[in-house]
Amino acid sequence: MIDTAILAALREAGLVGDAEPVIAALSGGVSCDVWTLTTPGCTIIVKRALPKLRVAADWFAPVARAATEVCWLRRARSIDARLAPAVLAELPGNAFALEFIANAPVWKDELVAGHVDVAFAAAVGRDLVRLHAATAGNAADAAAFAANAQFAALRIDPFIRHVAAGDPGVAAPLTAIADRLAATHIALVHGDISPKNILASAAGPVFIDAECAVYGDPAFDLAFCTVHLLLKAVWRRDAAMTVAATALLAAYRAGIDWEPQGALLGRAGALTAALLLARIDGKSPAPYLTDAGDQAAVRTRARSLLHVPQRLDMLIAGWPAHP
Repeated sequence: MIDTAILAALREAGLVGDAEPVIAALSGGVSCDVWTLTTPGCTIIVKRALPKLRVAADWFAPVARAATEVCWLRRARSIDARLAPAVLAELPGNAFALEFIANAPVWKDELVAGHVDVAFAAAVGRDLVRLHAATAGNAADAAAFAANAQFAALRIDPFIRHVAAGDPGVAAPLTAIADRLAATHIALVHGDISPKNILASAAGPVFIDAECAVYGDPAFDLAFCTVHLLLKAVWRRDAAMTVAATALLAAYRAGIDWEPQGALLGRAGALTAALLLARIDGKSPAPYLTDAGDQAAVRTRARSLLHVPQRLDMLIAGWPAHP
């Protein structure tokens, strides 16, 4: 439940009046408490970082990531205010208040319902590459988002090094991918570009939940989102998910202007293979992919791709609905 200090701060900021707001907890997140607060005048979002994530494995992360997310949201809005919700107030207890965006379903919910909008997937790729291109080579962004230890705790260790420690057969390529990811600092990375963190507004994609943000490898964002589409292709036996991944990548490629496309697509392909395996055997497995046969098929294909890497475009082109 929201504590009294947060409510007091919201009142001080003028976001909540004297009347008690209607508070509803939102489900689905593993790293934060999230609520809607509704008053007669408006609805806002309040988010608070958790020190221990809600997963089966022990997974702790610094709560300072709340401040990182606030910074990312503000930076994204400086590029285009449509791309992220407005931060309304920073609150005590590693919490903050956000603008509530009405009539904007979560993209994951749309996909799960079988509504695969290829044009929207392309818009995600278009806007994601805008964020990367605007920050690539930017010294101010590099300094402001140098949260390397935090990114390691939230992404590199639980998703890649954890799997490497438990699977000697792919430990060498996974370790090399993890080391390269930790050492690559090219652009501002969101760190959790997943369909569950993208709102499908009428004006286009809105990116939320940027607590993993770091100045790092843009290939990570591209790979992270692609993995979700490929896994959903397997889960739903729906090749339209792969078509959506192809459209997202095509739109993203059109905006790469800071390095050769081949270099980025090569890193993204390797990261996609690593993250596919992580969503089966890492600390945060994909909750919907529960069929043992599907898990085994994805595991086998991902391990093969780690030993024989492919560029992301080739990897997507060769991905069947049931590997």
